[in-house]
Formats: sequence, C-alpha cells, structure tokens
Amino acid sequence: MIEKDSKYYLKKILLFVVTFICTTLAGGEWATGKYIFYSPDYAWADFAAGFAYSVPFLLILGVHEFGHFFTAKYHKVEVTLPNFIPGWLGFMGTFSFGTFGALIRIIGPIRSRKQYFDIGIAGPIAGFVVALGVLWYGFATLPPHEYIFQVHPEYEQYGLDYADHVYNDPEQESIVLGNNILFWLFEEYVADPERLPNHREIMHYPILLAGFLSLFFTALNLLPIGQLDGGHIIYGIFGAKKHQWIATTLYFLLAYVAGLGLITVETSLDSLPWTSILYVGFLFICFKGLNYSFKTTIILALSVFVAQYLTSIISRDFSGFQGYLLFVFILGRFIGVKHPVTADETPLSTQRKVLGWIALLIFVLCFSFNPFVIE
Repeated sequence: MIEKDSKYYLKKILLFVVTFICTTLAGGEWATGKYIFYSPDYAWADFAAGFAYSVPFLLILGVHEFGHFFTAKYHKVEVTLPNFIPGWLGFMGTFSFGTFGALIRIIGPIRSRKQYFDIGIAGPIAGFVVALGVLWYGFATLPPHEYIFQVHPEYEQYGLDYADHVYNDPEQESIVLGNNILFWLFEEYVADPERLPNHREIMHYPILLAGFLSLFFTALNLLPIGQLDGGHIIYGIFGAKKHQWIATTLYFLLAYVAGLGLITVETSLDSLPWTSILYVGFLFICFKGLNYSFKTTIILALSVFVAQYLTSIISRDFSGFQGYLLFVFILGRFIGVKHPVTADETPLSTQRKVLGWIALLIFVLCFSFNPFVIE
C-alpha cells in the first residue's frame, strides 16, 4: 500500500503545475518565436499564446494516464497517481515541448492477462479519443495563411509566396513535422485546403502541434514491446511465448529503422572505422539487456549495422528518426523487451481481442517513421 499523506498529493500537484507552466512557455515559444529570457519585448500575451498548446496537450496526457489509473483501481490493483514530468529548455534559448510526458507506477500485483490487457489498453484508447477531438477542432478552425506572418514577420515581404523564397536558403534550418496516416487523413478530409499550412510551419500552430505530439506519444506507448501499453495488449492477446517473439522481432526492427541514414557509404568512408565501431558498440549495449550470450549479442548488433549499411547503398533516400535510438536504449536497458508472466493465464474474451486489434490499428495510424525532420 502507498502511504498517501499530504506530501504525496502536494508532490503530484506541484509536478503538474510546473509541467503546465513549462508546456505553456514552450507553446508560446512555438506560437510567437519569442523566449521569455531572450526577447526584450516578451509580454503576457506571448505566454498566454501557449495555452492553446498546453491545455489540449496536457488534457490528452492526463486522460491517457487516468485511463490507466481508474482501470487499475477497478481491478483493485494498487497504483500511483500520475507523475507529470516537466521538460522546458527555453532557458537555454532553444525550443522544446515543455514536458517529457507523464507516467503512473503500478505497485501491483497484477494477477491475470485480462488485468494487464485492461490496464494497458485503457490509457491509449482514452487519450486517442480526446486527441481525435483536438485534431478535428484544430484542422477545422485553421486561421488564414497570413497568421504565419505573426510568427515570421520577415516572411511578409514575400507575401503568400514566401515558401518560394525562404525555404531555398541553404543556411536556414527548420523543423518539419513528419506525417502519419491519421494526420494525413485530417489534412485531406477535414482541413480547408486554402488554409492548410506548410509542413515546415505546423510547429507554430499550437493546437495542431499538441495533437501531433499526442499521436507521437500514443504510438510510442502502443509499441508492442516489453511492458509498454502495446506490450500489455500483445501479452493479453497472445500470451507470454508469442509476446516474446513478437516483441523481440519488433524491437530489432525499431533499432533498424531508427538508425537508417546514420551510417552511410559517405560517413563510413570519411570516418571509418571509428564511427562504425562506436555505433555497433551502442547497439551492443542496447541489445545486452536481452540477456543473450556475448557472441549472440555481437552478431545481432553487427547484423543490424550491416542491414542499415546495405540499405544506404540501395538508396540514400531511406532515413529513419534517430531519436528512436534513445527509445531503443531505454527499452533494452531499463524497461525490458520481455513481459512478466501472471499466475492466471486465462485467454481473453473475443470482445477484448477485437478491442486489442483496434488498439494496434491505432498504433499503425499514429506511428511515423520520421516524426521530426530537420531541413
């Protein structure tokens, strides 16, 4: 049992308040291009502009975590209240998303596949429903194209043809949101095509940014690996043995996709062998958490490296999101790829299995191979 005194609740509330302030600051930075410590004309209106990002984003995260919380309580599984994790980097003069997410800690014990399944699936389903509403509203109420001149007044000299001028500058970098199936569907069938922003500028539309990040975090949670929400779902549907096979296969596939474009023919010729050796060493450290023998782990790390290298020879256009490599490390070394086995291995009902497949479809709709691209 958790000792829930006033300090326990105060800590949870304080973390949420700090995260709310941090995400509002981050949202204001994306919406206005101003930093509180670096912009002399920074005003309350610049901070308030971040509410359009922080409110929907934390609402989706909160609904997700409380979906887990209340389902665990329904099954009489002891669990903590959500911990929101602040992550604002504006004091460094760089953009951030204001938070590293939120999580609850299951004290347990969880006694059956059904309990794991129910607790695992409740969060992403609940958060996804709210994310759909946020995205629908965001795409249905897009401002005119001239809105971007508030963020980039330097574009105004070019008028609405600014894209033909500012994006051709080789010295100018911009963060582009990658696409996923669901985001594409909203762009095609909900948004007014006359108001649809350039993908290089969506970061400055706070409601769309909140919705996109929510899909990104939903996809991460629904990865069918280890004790992630998707791992709980796969374990509930298939049981421990099949879960281990599915999760391990997808873990190596994630490592392969994440590293695409990192090691190419050009980089290898320029810095061989050190870059390649360090990268293979990193993969070895990640894969070591799977508890294979030293020899097998080395072979697996080399195999992923060779597959990525050969892919770069076939086409230079194949590129993954290297930020996923951090997730590969966290999964391999901390969260784990396998799933604990419960005392009650009773198979799920047909209704729960159908719901599980719907959740996996949501993962496909939300996942992006390259969610953030620097151009």
